[in-house]
Amino acid sequence: MEALRPPRPLILIRGFGGPDVADEQANAYQGFNDGTVYPTKRGENYIYEGFILRAMKSDRYRYTDATNVIGYYSQDVEAPVDVDGYATSDVSGTVVIDPATARRVLTDGTAGTIWVYRYYDLSPRALRRYGEGLVTLLRLIRSAAARHERPFNGVDVVAHSMGGLVLREALRQLDDAEKGSAAQVIHRAVTLGTPHRGIAFQRAPRWLLERLPSVEKAADELAAFDPASTEFRKVGDWFPLERLLTIVGTNYATYGVKGASALNRLSSLIDEGSLTYNRSDGLVKQASAQLPGAPRTFVHKCHGGPDSVVTSREAFEIAMRFFHGTHRVRLWVDEAQILRGRDWFGRSEFYLGFSVKPRFVDFDLVHQSVEAENCYGPFREPDLSDGPPPLAEELAKPLAEPGDRTTGWAGPDRLVWEGWIDAGAKPAAGGEGLVFRLDIYVGERDSRGTGFSDNVVFRKQYYVQAFLDPLTLVIHTGEEHLRPGDQTNRQELEAIARPGADQEVQAPVATGVDGEWTFQAAGTGFRATLRLAIEDRDGPSTAGP
Repeated sequence: MEALRPPRPLILIRGFGGPDVADEQANAYQGFNDGTVYPTKRGENYIYEGFILRAMKSDRYRYTDATNVIGYYSQDVEAPVDVDGYATSDVSGTVVIDPATARRVLTDGTAGTIWVYRYYDLSPRALRRYGEGLVTLLRLIRSAAARHERPFNGVDVVAHSMGGLVLREALRQLDDAEKGSAAQVIHRAVTLGTPHRGIAFQRAPRWLLERLPSVEKAADELAAFDPASTEFRKVGDWFPLERLLTIVGTNYATYGVKGASALNRLSSLIDEGSLTYNRSDGLVKQASAQLPGAPRTFVHKCHGGPDSVVTSREAFEIAMRFFHGTHRVRLWVDEAQILRGRDWFGRSEFYLGFSVKPRFVDFDLVHQSVEAENCYGPFREPDLSDGPPPLAEELAKPLAEPGDRTTGWAGPDRLVWEGWIDAGAKPAAGGEGLVFRLDIYVGERDSRGTGFSDNVVFRKQYYVQAFLDPLTLVIHTGEEHLRPGDQTNRQELEAIARPGADQEVQAPVATGVDGEWTFQAAGTGFRATLRLAIEDRDGPSTAGP
């Protein structure tokens, strides 16, 4: 693979620690070094090492651990005798650089470094204090880059759960200090299961929380989970929303805190008048983990613990592609028609879901399914012309407002997926072009309960092969020409893809707009025209990686 320049510094921010944070204070890497074992897998898919170790071992996005370059203290510490050229404000206070450690770790500057923000070492426990500490950390990373005469192009941030609210507070403080400055010091950010719109069942007022035994110290943090708050609407004023990706967990069944999962299901009774759906990662509702106007993706993982949004490979791979990927991909449904179903005696409603998986790896870039309870719908018209209102409009409402209609299209023109891929992140012997698998599902349920609630109208897989120099797409319905070592080149594929050719491959049809292609998805019960756009970071793709 091609040599890459070191990535930007990366800051990791953990989630809520509970009333007693002694365990968090004793954990050196705040849980970001925890991974997951998959006994049924092989090779790289067998053990996911954890976010930090994976980053340090990566061939393509390799980082150096710089966590203990910074000290976090509940009380001010004095500057050491040898400040090694740093300003006194950098080496004294509660968030400080250790000059000796910095001298050893930052020999090549701050590029390619990874930092865990240990905000629970600070005092008092309050989001404003945590935001101040993060702003200080950003300043110190910039100071360290200048100290080593290296450029500073901002940092990337990954924030789990309440860590995203800590990030939000820092964005506010940066913008208050200098309008637009947050976008200058933070390049991109990813939140993992962050309750941007609150916790559905967290409705206790602050004054009550402050009087409850054992939670008094955490009252400020718990109050930040208020589902009636609309503070999340201001994020776009402080930071460009297109540079903030929300990763939404959907597997409530594997979350270890069963009481929280049960409460989320109970909250669905208020929103939807039914206990049918949970639509959460066990703690945070899917509708809460998103921001209106920000890109999002779904992973079928729970909120925390083994194989969760923070300890599974999906979060790492999706975040790295968002930070460093070469191409942005978008998928729309231009036309659709359901050709069967529609109960005679019941009331049919339809759901549409998509999942995307890159070649050679065993993780999804986005996952929608019946089990995840996150498909688009319900629709009652066979051309999918009705359904929930625009997603951003629904997400702008406070979570506490009755009703949850946040399963509408991901964006205008029936956008169903927006993601990022890396043209260089594939084995050298992997064959030509980029390949990812597109899984399409259409289901039907009887909302009156007189018929079946789990009918499958359509399910099919397509394989999208993209050649980037110049951009050409070939849509396969099988893997015949995609196996490792296959020598079928672009010209041969275009020849066998001509109309009428007896091959399991379809010909792409250009829409007339550079970088956009349409193709047909069809089978028993359903047909649709899908539109796909693959663009370089800076615009439509016309050249290779």
